[in-house]
Amino acid sequence: MSENRYSHTSSNRLVRRTVALVLAGGKGTRLKNLTNKVAKPAVSFGGKYRIIDFTLSNCVNSGVRNVGVLTQYMAHQLIMHLQAGWQMLSPSLKEGVSIIPAQQRTGENWYRGTADAVYQNLDIIDHDRFDRVLILGGDHIYKMDYSRMINFHAENDADVTVACIRKPLSQASSFGVMGLDDSGRIVDFEEKPKNPKPDPGHPEDALVSMGIYIFNMDVLDEELRQGLLKPGYAHDFGHNVIPEMLKDRKVFGYVFSAPGHPGRTAYWRDVGNLDEFFAANIDLLDPDPELDLYDRDWPVITEQKQRPGAKFVFNEEQRCGYATDSLIAAGVIVSGAKVNRSLLSIDVRVEERSELDEVIALEGATVGKNCRLRRVIIGEDCVVPDNTVIGYDPEIDKQRFVCSEKGVVLVTRDMFE
Repeated sequence: MSENRYSHTSSNRLVRRTVALVLAGGKGTRLKNLTNKVAKPAVSFGGKYRIIDFTLSNCVNSGVRNVGVLTQYMAHQLIMHLQAGWQMLSPSLKEGVSIIPAQQRTGENWYRGTADAVYQNLDIIDHDRFDRVLILGGDHIYKMDYSRMINFHAENDADVTVACIRKPLSQASSFGVMGLDDSGRIVDFEEKPKNPKPDPGHPEDALVSMGIYIFNMDVLDEELRQGLLKPGYAHDFGHNVIPEMLKDRKVFGYVFSAPGHPGRTAYWRDVGNLDEFFAANIDLLDPDPELDLYDRDWPVITEQKQRPGAKFVFNEEQRCGYATDSLIAAGVIVSGAKVNRSLLSIDVRVEERSELDEVIALEGATVGKNCRLRRVIIGEDCVVPDNTVIGYDPEIDKQRFVCSEKGVVLVTRDMFE
């Protein structure tokens, strides 16, 4: 019998000697009133999840079991969620998701940017246990096997690796745009350019940064200590750190693509504004969505609230409770209302004779009787009064609510108080 020489040892060591830091302190102002009282990573998504669950699930599923979540803005609800749903790893194996609030470790300043957030917490990382740092954002929706990027980083003997994905040129100005040589090394990087350069192999697209970085520990420590002392420094990976390191460091771009990663496409969504947030939720309603929440091989983990199953009541001619082409979470009651192509999160209530069409109702929201809502996002615990009509007259909607560029209307609890 021939000897089986296949082993996971080297790959396993790479993953185990990698610590992840999740940047979860941003205000998320482009989501308007949704983030008035909660950090963007803690915003509800997909019926039962929080946005940060996707990044943390990627870590666990990839084998990265040492994770620090850096919080700052409106962190209470995010911390409560992490404590309730993300303490399943084993401290005895030195694994876990640690909550790291901003503590002004290096002076009087709070976090002044992504690089400064990492710099202020480098001293709490055990440098003897970890060779590299995986830096992640806590506000994107995607599935990604980080172990493949870690292997790419090691195989290329890189100092830094930046994950990138192709996006249409029309969207690229919102991201860091890079160019790669034939070996995959980054030769130019520009943060949010007005005229992004196309990818030579795909002239209608640009290679944009996903906000995911792998740094060798010693390289990161040296770069941040030197860079943050420079006058006029913007304290940001995209604006300062990556462009500066192209001069004398080995900086590679890891192109995120479907083969080898969970899902049939390389799905990655920056839900940074209302239109993107709405579209990403609505995408889940397709019969075969790009983001498969039913994939048992790559589960999305979250706090499991103990709620009963969804219920639809009344079957009368003028008062029939039903939902079509919709995603309905636990604890929902649709009482004699019509729901079409909508997503109702945990504990949502829809009262009789109301009609919902393409509505995203976040946790605990209530829609009163005889309402008509179309292309609306309803914030958590918001109560929409009886007889309310939203989404049919843009001019009237703009007087009371927040309207996006593409006509999505956001209503939150404070708008009815």
